[in-house]
Amino acid sequence: MARRPEVFVRPLTMEEGRKLQRITRSAKDPVKLRRAIVVMMSGQGQSVPDITSLMQVSDDYVRDVIHAFNEKGFDALDPKWSGGRPRTISSQVREHICLIAKTAPAEWGITGHSTWSLRTLAEHLIARGVVAAISREHLRRILRKGGVTWQTTTTWKSSTDPHFIAKMQRVLDLYDHPPADGRVT
Repeated sequence: MARRPEVFVRPLTMEEGRKLQRITRSAKDPVKLRRAIVVMMSGQGQSVPDITSLMQVSDDYVRDVIHAFNEKGFDALDPKWSGGRPRTISSQVREHICLIAKTAPAEWGITGHSTWSLRTLAEHLIARGVVAAISREHLRRILRKGGVTWQTTTTWKSSTDPHFIAKMQRVLDLYDHPPADGRVT
């Protein structure tokens, strides 16, 4: 098997060398730290086999890091985390879910509940076709990220009167706009 050609990092300026030293001393991310050490060792003239034996990494890894640094500079040191399942619920639907959660269940024709529970809200969203399926934990994360919180009512009961909201609005309007003679009947 033929020997692979030597690969070295491009010539580094003094400022780049100082920046690499700072990264190797203060990097919190182990991936960034390892990449910076590889680049710094290559910049000091160490060959790929020497770096692989000292760092306990493969020669392909060292070559990839060096080539990436030569092409992209310091951006090549940052790990590009990408993974996990893609989002199935768009940001517009998330906002819509938060808006629904801020309303009272009675406004949607749901009786017997003065506030939403995660279960009833999830069932409502599925029944209305807002989402195809959603777990309570996912719904909890969406609401927390959207800043939606609510307090469970413990001492108040919602009225069973079908005209309750209209009556309540009429009474509240009297507080805002009292009659001229001052008497409310």
